[in-house]
Amino acid sequence: MITLLRTEAVLTRRGLTHSLRDVDSMVTAVVAPVAVMLLFVTVFGAAVEGLTEGASYVDYVAPGVMLLCAGFGASMTATAVHSDLATGVVRRLRTMPVRASAVVTGHVVAGVLRNLVSTLLVLGAALALGFRPEASAAGWAWAAVLVTAYVVLLTLAAAAWGLAARSADTAGMFAFVALFVPYLSSAFVPVEGLPTFLRGFAEHQPVSLAIETLRELTSGVPVGDQAVPLTLWLGGLTLAALVLTRWLFQRAGRR
Repeated sequence: MITLLRTEAVLTRRGLTHSLRDVDSMVTAVVAPVAVMLLFVTVFGAAVEGLTEGASYVDYVAPGVMLLCAGFGASMTATAVHSDLATGVVRRLRTMPVRASAVVTGHVVAGVLRNLVSTLLVLGAALALGFRPEASAAGWAWAAVLVTAYVVLLTLAAAAWGLAARSADTAGMFAFVALFVPYLSSAFVPVEGLPTFLRGFAEHQPVSLAIETLRELTSGVPVGDQAVPLTLWLGGLTLAALVLTRWLFQRAGRR
């Protein structure tokens, strides 16, 4: 058990080190979410202020951007996992007396930590722009659990994508998928403002449920009845991503 934990720790540290050395990706993961926050609040905020039911636009948009930023960091996990698979790192680990799958675990843990830091930076930018949450201590605790669960899900999905990808370009496309879905949600405008053919999907998809729950937690109002379907969505998708990642890693060993 100690050896296994040591392997996980070493490969997690390796993943974090690679992240810090990849300056372009780090800048994208950190600066892009903050830039999105600035863009929507300062450029589009005045135009859509009246659509947010009396709340200031920064209060409305901050929870969505906090979850959106996880997509930027998760794409780094997809490319890192694919790189280790394509360059023979995984093959080499399989010949050593360590658990080879720890390299994927290391990338996932490093990705979760990286994404949580990015989320805190986005929260800081939102506070600087006038975001004034009214959450209680319990509300902040549940908000932290929700954000962490969402980040874990997205990072696991990115690892599975990286294992399945046939090229580095394909692995990098995870960012497009992870960032596209939140735009079809209630992150930036209420779903009532979306075209009719998109409204049903936007209202019931898990990202909207997560954003609405986070919005309620940070504003200090009781959480609505979307908490149960959100829990089922997050739990089911995380389990599916975990099983898929494990299966894809085992399949990669048979190539």
